[in-house]
Amino acid sequence: MTWGTLYTQLAGVNRHSTSLGKVWLSVLFIFRVTVLVLAAESVWGDEQSDFVCNTLQPGCENVCYDHFFPVSHIRLWCLQLVFVSTPALLVAMYVAYRHHGDKRQILQQGSVGGRCRSDKAQAAQEAELESLRRRRLPIAGPLWWTYACSLVVRLLFEGGFMYALYVLYDGFQMPRLVQCDQWPCPNVVDCFVSRPTEKTVFTVFMAASSCVCMALNMAELAYLVAKAIARCPSSRRRGGKQKEKGSNCSSTSSKDKTLQQNKKNEKLLSSSSGSTCSKAV
Repeated sequence: MTWGTLYTQLAGVNRHSTSLGKVWLSVLFIFRVTVLVLAAESVWGDEQSDFVCNTLQPGCENVCYDHFFPVSHIRLWCLQLVFVSTPALLVAMYVAYRHHGDKRQILQQGSVGGRCRSDKAQAAQEAELESLRRRRLPIAGPLWWTYACSLVVRLLFEGGFMYALYVLYDGFQMPRLVQCDQWPCPNVVDCFVSRPTEKTVFTVFMAASSCVCMALNMAELAYLVAKAIARCPSSRRRGGKQKEKGSNCSSTSSKDKTLQQNKKNEKLLSSSSGSTCSKAV
């Protein structure tokens, strides 16, 4: 899968995300993927061939390079971008599932008339399907939980890869000289890293971009939580208003019943009094 395919998939998810999620996608592909593809790969190049040690012992340079650089920066960043982008595909899967269910429901409703349907009904069904394709799902209910979980997983991946980069290379600064005493080196040998300053600049830039993405993810998660909390009192108020309406309706109905009963009692009393008067006469 190419970076363009990944961008197409994430752009489809981006229609259902917040404005902070759209900013995150821009930062991911402009400041990280573009720099990684266009600049960082040419800076690192063939790292092992540029790693030179002051010894002629066979295998010493390979062992020393593997000891100090167990994983290439480029490959680690590629893995990081793939893992960070994967949780967004969970949102895409849920949105596709919802759209598939709604589409099936529309088709089932349209198949009730069978072949006797008019052209207007078919045109209305096609218009409804087209609006379904363009519809943006609100971030509420199950979609809210899916989106929030994807943000949490994304934060964990970002933090995990940042920690792994710091631990593997003892920081974000690329050393100019490393001393190696691994076997089969005959003694402590000096090994030199090519373009250490340029590699340090790119490493710091990628780490800073990762921190910016983490800050955007945390801000988006806080925004979703705040929006969900603000939505709860409004729903409670609506429920309270509905209960008040129901109680008012029940009270008015009870009042009407009592009035009707009083009228019936008055009629009975008047009829009984009329009968007694006629008997007396």
